Amino acid sequence: MNILTAKGISKTFTDRKLLEGADFSLEDADKVGIVGINGTGKSTLLRILAGIEEPDEGEVIKGNRICIRFLPQNPDYPSGMTVYEYMQKYGEEKNGWSAEGDIKSVLERSGFGTGEELLEHLSGGQRKTVALAAALLAPSDILLLDEPTNHLNIDMVLWLERMLAQRKGALVMVTHDRYFLDRVCSRIVEIDKGKLYNYQTNFAGFLEAKAAREDLELATYRKNKNILRIELEWMRRGARARSTKQKAHIQRYEELKENTKAPEKDGKVQIGTVASRLGKKTLELKHISKSFGEKILIDDFSYAFRKQDRIGFVGPNGCGKTTLMKMIMGLEKPDRGEVILGPTVRIGYFSQENETLDPRQKVIDYIRDTAEYVRTEDGMVSASGMLERFLFDGALQHSLIGKLSGGEKRRLYLLKVLMEAPNILILDEPTNDLDIQTLAILEEYLEHFPGILIVVSHDRYFLDKTADRLFAFEGRGNLRQYEGGYSDYLETRKAETDSDVSVGKKGKAAGEKTEKVRIRKLKFTWQEQKDYETIEEVIAGIEEKIADLEKQMEASATDFVKLNQLTAEKEEQERLLEEKMERYVYLCDLADRIAEQS
Repeated sequence: MNILTAKGISKTFTDRKLLEGADFSLEDADKVGIVGINGTGKSTLLRILAGIEEPDEGEVIKGNRICIRFLPQNPDYPSGMTVYEYMQKYGEEKNGWSAEGDIKSVLERSGFGTGEELLEHLSGGQRKTVALAAALLAPSDILLLDEPTNHLNIDMVLWLERMLAQRKGALVMVTHDRYFLDRVCSRIVEIDKGKLYNYQTNFAGFLEAKAAREDLELATYRKNKNILRIELEWMRRGARARSTKQKAHIQRYEELKENTKAPEKDGKVQIGTVASRLGKKTLELKHISKSFGEKILIDDFSYAFRKQDRIGFVGPNGCGKTTLMKMIMGLEKPDRGEVILGPTVRIGYFSQENETLDPRQKVIDYIRDTAEYVRTEDGMVSASGMLERFLFDGALQHSLIGKLSGGEKRRLYLLKVLMEAPNILILDEPTNDLDIQTLAILEEYLEHFPGILIVVSHDRYFLDKTADRLFAFEGRGNLRQYEGGYSDYLETRKAETDSDVSVGKKGKAAGEKTEKVRIRKLKFTWQEQKDYETIEEVIAGIEEKIADLEKQMEASATDFVKLNQLTAEKEEQERLLEEKMERYVYLCDLADRIAEQS
């Protein structure tokens, strides 16, 4: 049953037309995901549907007694209010229900106990969880959520997935989380150059359907272009008479000329590799410990980062992930231990909260404050050129930062961090507010980033794409290392849980056999299997390169400049060979132990 319809919606923000004659309808059981690049009007559409903002043209019609609940990206949290009081505010709206019982149930499921803690004492992710729990508790026929997974840890994202799957009623949400979209939504609506495109499928199906739509538009354009070329040749020969037939021919040509335009494609963020050389000494954490009061965040953690490490940190909100990043940056001091930085280290820190942006400053001036020019793989590129690569055209470059959308500000901040040419890149919740297309480009860039990558993220898809080793915060300051991406981490945890359950069941009856069952069967992670299959070829390639460099060094014995350059390159390859040999020994040993199990 249709419960809401938007007809001919148009909306202009400053000098940008976000929506133009857009139509949207919603059935009572729809679960809709809104997608599109930053600044296209996703949040604006939600506010119009919620009745918070009026369209310039068009109307929104909702059914009788239809209740709409809207949760913005950054909800307001009253100071001095406890979690329970905040929930109670929404629970009282439930007619004919036991509000107190529902509140206690939601608090328990979302991990807040009795809810006596003040909202201002919670982390950003914990406050967002409270706001989501309250929105789910309150009655509504249509729930509108703007970036609901921002700041949530992975366990809470999984909790929200289950809650939304069980919830009755319509759902419309804007989110960048691709796994979340795929598992929650049954329909995708894309905003593209002011128009809405509807796809009756999940996110994976949307990607295929969008590609098919763009191919069809391109095929139609090419066909019309060929017809136009034939018509143009006829026009150049000249009409021999002013007959009705000739007039119709001319009119058809004019219409075809007017309507034959190349299909516009979404702007694509272009990130050229920007990084400084990283020396042999990189970053080392030695016996780091940190507590706040009686709460132990990190207890005696050590790790020496290697060149091109791809490290992810995961754990519940408030466990200490961001605190650890700030200690690396020197913004926080550890209680014990030390952070050792190599002499060539340049850290780029993309924090989960944008640095303070002056809303009165022009976009171009903000970037010029970092660098007027930056060296990339394509040569020297100006601040203006880099802004264009990040979809800030001439008009936007001279706009005030205050006029940008939340996602555009996030993209601008990312550009500033990359303009600093870091060789160690720390990304703390990088997926918050970035659109899916920008994330895909960023993931591709990080794959070729020549330095060390450290990621704190709740985005499972992003972690799978970027990390090959995870450290999980597992309580009382303990950080445990897992090999592979997030899916590998989940698989390892599941295997351990299954093993523990098996031990529990068999232990009572089997007695002495319990110890055998406790031993978890060894196996390669996805990354280890991939490395094991290719590492011999990789080592052979490095050895060949070293041999070639030695020949070049012999030939350049009198050219001291080139000889120094070749010597440095050879030392780097020898260091890389040593790393790969260590990895090879580890993998061969693991392979032998796996074989012994069978």
